[in-house]
Amino acid sequence: MKEESKQEKSEGGSLRKSPFNLFMNQLQRKKSSEKDGKSQSSLVSRLFKSSKPSPPKTDLQKESSELETTDSQPDKEMETETGTETKIETNSEKPTTSETESQSLDAETDLESNTAKIEQFLQKLGKKPNSRSIDLNNCGLTSTDAAELGALLPLLPELEELDLSWNDFIGGALKPVTLQIHHVSKLKILRLSNCRLTTDDVLALGEAVKTTPDLEELNLSWNTNVGGNLSHILQGIQEGSKVQILKLMDCDLTAEDAVSVGQVLPQMQNLEVFDLSINRNIGCSLTSIVQGLKNTPGLKVLKLQTCGLAQDSIQILGDAFGHLPELRTLDLSGNKEVGGGFKDSAVHLAHLKHLQVLDLHQCSLSEEDVASLTQVIPLLSSLRELDLSANKKVGSSSENLLSRLRFLPELATLAINGCALGREAFTALAEASMYLPALKILDLSWNKYVGGNLNLLLETLKLSATLQVLRLRSCSLVAEDMALLASVIQTGHLTKLQQLDLSYNDSISDEGWATLSQNVPLLKELTELDISLRPANFRECGLWFGHLLNGLTKLPMLSELGIQRWRIPAPQVEDLEHFNRNHKRNLHFDYGGF
Repeated sequence: MKEESKQEKSEGGSLRKSPFNLFMNQLQRKKSSEKDGKSQSSLVSRLFKSSKPSPPKTDLQKESSELETTDSQPDKEMETETGTETKIETNSEKPTTSETESQSLDAETDLESNTAKIEQFLQKLGKKPNSRSIDLNNCGLTSTDAAELGALLPLLPELEELDLSWNDFIGGALKPVTLQIHHVSKLKILRLSNCRLTTDDVLALGEAVKTTPDLEELNLSWNTNVGGNLSHILQGIQEGSKVQILKLMDCDLTAEDAVSVGQVLPQMQNLEVFDLSINRNIGCSLTSIVQGLKNTPGLKVLKLQTCGLAQDSIQILGDAFGHLPELRTLDLSGNKEVGGGFKDSAVHLAHLKHLQVLDLHQCSLSEEDVASLTQVIPLLSSLRELDLSANKKVGSSSENLLSRLRFLPELATLAINGCALGREAFTALAEASMYLPALKILDLSWNKYVGGNLNLLLETLKLSATLQVLRLRSCSLVAEDMALLASVIQTGHLTKLQQLDLSYNDSISDEGWATLSQNVPLLKELTELDISLRPANFRECGLWFGHLLNGLTKLPMLSELGIQRWRIPAPQVEDLEHFNRNHKRNLHFDYGGF
């Protein structure tokens, strides 16, 4: 009996502990836990100098109240406390407070060392540390840098953006980076354009893409070895992909690559920007791509510039337009064989109700194409940018098309340079342009008829209060045109003008240049002015050049002055060279070439 009593006394020792002792034990454990938590939090917060809020302090009054409530309960509550206390004793082998502090100090030292490594690496490249974004675009990276970056990636688990574009010396040395990308599983943006990727780089990248489920943008443009190997990269894109932007410009893609693209597009339901420009061999496999495009209803930008499209390509693409209700930008420029393809297929463009940008420059449009576009373009009421440049046959048949531009009230950019505009076409344009209140950019370059007939645009120049860019390059302008332009400037109708291109107009006399130079200083928002001569011509500057130099002080925004092939007297060359220093400006004078 005595032994049993002694045993009961030993086992029940914990029961006889006072409520105060229990309370102090609980409080000590909680403080120790909080201390460890705070230590870890402070370590993380030091990385990239970002801080996180500390856990709230313990409310002692609340703890006391809870303890009083427990103490007033019968033995059932005491049994609960007993179980807790016994558990604590059982786990007595956990690290002591001093051991935990030692571990925290070691972790702190490691983090500080890692932070120093990251900062040192980025600082030598002229970049500031950022835990979410590393932009090393055009930094002259070497294979050694690539290896060092790969070693640092495991220390950047929060990284969302990695841009290594325009570093052509890391081609063939990308593997150390791709092998570590799985450590940055939150990566959303990966840009590797113009890195001279090798076939091995592309294969390694394909494996890396599989480990980035949150990837939203992938840019591999200007890497020719992507061509023929694209399937290895696309296999990393799975069903439900989050990719929104895919750019593969000038990658030397093959017809087989085009088929691979068509097969993966149905898995890219979130795709918004798709750029396959300057891949001349994919036109023959356009059908595969179009079938895939039918499964990307949210696509907003489609660029197929210089992709080897043919006449029948417009009909093939037209089948997809009805499935792309959100398309905002369509670029088919540079496809010279497409001429004649709009004759019976331009009607498909009418499906693109929200189209804002249509680029058809250098498409060898025929008169039949223009006639068909005349019926469709007025229906694209949301159009903001239209480029019909370098379609030389447009000038003789575009009077109807250009007159229809008045139905595009939101048109802000109109480029019809190099279209051989005749009198009827230019007159139709001048009349229609008066109904374009949002016009900001007007490019009429390389249309000789404009010279001597700029007066037809007088009302447009007066009404275009928003005009910011006026390009009249190589338009055979004469002194009378300069007088007209000067009068418009004097009356304050071009106050928003930022860029004025009058280059390659060698037919303008010294009197014409003098008239312009005296009025240019009134364009207070002008940033660029180009009055260069043609490459084959050289000419002495007249007295007007002195007026232009004097007026530069009145153009606070001017940053670029093109005056190539003008023979400038030595004293005025010296004035140009000292202008920036004397007036604390950063104005670039482009007067080389002689």
